[in-house]
Amino acid sequence: MPGLQVPLEHVLMMAAALFIAGLVGLMVRRNIIFILMSLEVMLNASALAFVAAGAHWGQADGQIIFMLILTVAAAEVSVGLGLVLLLQRRFKTLDMDNANRLRD
Repeated sequence: MPGLQVPLEHVLMMAAALFIAGLVGLMVRRNIIFILMSLEVMLNASALAFVAAGAHWGQADGQIIFMLILTVAAAEVSVGLGLVLLLQRRFKTLDMDNANRLRD
């Protein structure tokens, strides 16, 4: 077996650490740009876990799920950036507390 073999547990722990970092960023930050970046980190952490598990078991299922996660991430970015533009034009700020005023 040529190349470096990383144990599945190490990759899953790295994915969990990335997911927790994204979750903390999602809970702590109020700026919508940082919230979107935290969501992207969480999606990439889950994609890493799927690819690692698929490679560990020799199945292509992890890569297929990774492609699904990529499409969800692209849709999330497009909708999120639309919201960013709406908030910036209407309220001149990117603070999520001001998003409550969208109901008016």
